[in-house]
Amino acid sequence: MRSVACLWASGIAGSIAYNWSQPNMKTSVKIIHARLHAQAFTLAALVGGAAVECYERNQNEIARAK
Repeated sequence: MRSVACLWASGIAGSIAYNWSQPNMKTSVKIIHARLHAQAFTLAALVGGAAVECYERNQNEIARAK
């Protein structure tokens, strides 16, 4: 859970830093884009965590079968 929160916070910070370099965007659009990017990073982290969990569970079952 902590890693997902850290990924979310770094996603927000990185996206805000990138968006602030774009002079033609309104501040509200910059914040919305940062939130959307952070949500995408969070979903990717959750899917990655679930994939690792499934892989480890599968490897443990294979090891027990031997």
